[in-house]
Amino acid sequence: QVQLVESGGGLVQPGGSLRLSCEASGVIFSPYTMRWYRQAPGKERESVATITSNGRITTYADSVKGRFTIARDNAKNTLYLQMNNLQPEDTAVYSCALLGTPYTGQGTQVTVSS
Repeated sequence: QVQLVESGGGLVQPGGSLRLSCEASGVIFSPYTMRWYRQAPGKERESVATITSNGRITTYADSVKGRFTIARDNAKNTLYLQMNNLQPEDTAVYSCALLGTPYTGQGTQVTVSS
């Protein structure tokens, strides 16, 4: 049974940082391109960051470039998202996904508020 479990979300003040993790089980993690998505209330899900299987190529939404960093540790079956200089518009549920498969995690809430 494939599971993706996100963690690391929470409440942070504007300008703060959080590091999200996504741990995969029941699947060999390394061959897959991985992606972080986010969905804010009343908005469509958007792609935040993507990383290829070997970690050499990363892409970001324009709204997070220079602030967020996606990374992976294939030995630990874990995907990361380092989020710096968080702003209120970053408030959303963040989830990870194995691209090319139906597998997506349940998500972790990130709230940026003073």
